[in-house]
Amino acid sequence: MRSPHYFVIRPNKGVRYDNTRQYGDKEFIISSSQEDHTVTNRIGIVDSVPIGYDGKIKPGDHIIVHHNVFRIYYDMKGEERSSWNHYKDDVFIVEMDQVFLYRDPEGDWCAPYPFCFVKPIKKELDAEMFTDTGILMHLHGILEYVPENDVLKKGDMVSFQPESEYEFRINDEIMYRIKLKNLCLKI
Repeated sequence: MRSPHYFVIRPNKGVRYDNTRQYGDKEFIISSSQEDHTVTNRIGIVDSVPIGYDGKIKPGDHIIVHHNVFRIYYDMKGEERSSWNHYKDDVFIVEMDQVFLYRDPEGDWCAPYPFCFVKPIKKELDAEMFTDTGILMHLHGILEYVPENDVLKKGDMVSFQPESEYEFRINDEIMYRIKLKNLCLKI
């Protein structure tokens, strides 16, 4: 099954929500709410690419998608609904602008244009005034994933516009998805 314009995907591990975390030998449910967007599964497995697509994403690759793709919500009448991306069973369709990272199952993540991922950095505080050194430096970070052939590279320290960052958990690390046009400075 192929689409003229959409990627056909399935949720990773066949689940729509990623709401459990392992702490030691115990597994904890961190949220039981379908409305909690922070625990929707954001990893999809590509079944097929759009007809005529000539990019680097291929069937079998993992992709990071928008948090609403696999989400279940309640409509105005209180009835349970799936996102518009749901086709049937565990098959979903997504547009290219809903794909934020991709990789083959054994490789490293790659960012498609126009997105990048920035790892927030912690700043050291004055030891005389504060003892906590875990404060995030506001609107600054280190580029972790950036499209190929961009003027910026992995490891560059950048600043970005306020309200342009969107938090994701990639490889168990907090990162911000940011559009390239919202990066202000290479520091």
